[in-house]
Amino acid sequence: MSQFNNKVVLITGASRGIGEAIAHQFAAQNAHVVVSSRSQEGIDAVAAAIREQGGKASAITCHNGDKASREQLVEQTVSELGRIDVMINNAAANPYFGNVLDMGFAAIQKTIEVNIEGYFHMSQLAGQQMRKQGSGVIINTSSVNGRITGYNQSLYSASKAAIISMTESFAKECAPFGIRVNAVLPGLTDTKFASALTQNEAMLKMILPQIPLGRMAQPEEIAPAYLFLASDEAKYITGVSLPVDGGYLA
Repeated sequence: MSQFNNKVVLITGASRGIGEAIAHQFAAQNAHVVVSSRSQEGIDAVAAAIREQGGKASAITCHNGDKASREQLVEQTVSELGRIDVMINNAAANPYFGNVLDMGFAAIQKTIEVNIEGYFHMSQLAGQQMRKQGSGVIINTSSVNGRITGYNQSLYSASKAAIISMTESFAKECAPFGIRVNAVLPGLTDTKFASALTQNEAMLKMILPQIPLGRMAQPEEIAPAYLFLASDEAKYITGVSLPVDGGYLA
């Protein structure tokens, strides 16, 4: 019997890519996964696929850049399932790829609202529920860009650096309540979200030589890090940012 049996795992940004892979892997370990994103069609498809494979899944929409939507997501999850054992902040925005001097204000706002405000507030909301329970795990998706700024990705990189700092702060302040908080730093991964890089031959020629393993990751290769950090095997680990990057940051 998996240690995640009947655990409630809430995952934002779960309609595709890394979030979808995380949902499938937790479901395979008998967790009840709550998949969330702005796309009802997308999360319905993910939840249906999990249930077809014998897993347990719910689909709840949430715009991670909207306060009321975040509150509704947590309230509905607790109302329907009674608790949140693992909160995975994975939704992200990267609406602009280009020179820092030309980034429009709307793109600036969106990046901050989703990647910083959204992660902070969702961690608060889930953490408040976990404090009532006396236990819980929060895992944030940062990026290798939080350590080494990505070319033409200035604010996205800054937001991912903020998530690393946020993870450390929450880890220190939530530990007395039995809540562990960690982050995963994916490297270049073959997802639609990263298509500005993965579908750009010039960018790949620049990036791939910097990755010791010489290739981009698949989402299924990133997801196990989340299972580990949520598991009992990691029960003395909090405040860390774990790169899963083919050696890029080495």
